[in-house]
Amino acid sequence: MSDPDVVHPDKGFTHIALQVSDLDRSLAFYERYADMTPVHRRTSSDGVRVAWITDHTRPFVIVLLETTVTAPLGGWNHLGIGVHSRDEVDRRVASAVAEGYLTAGPHDSGPPAGYYGIVVDPDGHNLEIAFGQEVTFTVTHDLTTPPGRAGSASGAASS
Repeated sequence: MSDPDVVHPDKGFTHIALQVSDLDRSLAFYERYADMTPVHRRTSSDGVRVAWITDHTRPFVIVLLETTVTAPLGGWNHLGIGVHSRDEVDRRVASAVAEGYLTAGPHDSGPPAGYYGIVVDPDGHNLEIAFGQEVTFTVTHDLTTPPGRAGSASGAASS
């Protein structure tokens, strides 16, 4: 537990929040398919159960808010994770099919989009499971940004 009198400010992109209808079911889904675990849980003053989940690879969380889901990430909107192999994409998508989740793929789009499949979570949010997207390489070798400037001027979609 942190000291409430000490502030640890963040900088940059820190989280995305998703409405979920059943927090425990969503926690199980994201642990199974995205290797994410809770790092913070609470009930807000208005009674909403909240959990912050992360894959522990960077200081970023998905904030799950147990409430009525009014805007699921569907269509091209999605969360994306990278895994270590095409076989891992295949395994997770096959597991999702066996458990009755809606899926798409896997598809092979070559670099930089890679090999990916979509699994739709219990509330209709799309989770992309991918291998070979080269996000780290693309960001660290960004030729669109002048030296000394953070960020990219391209604004192009990653998937």
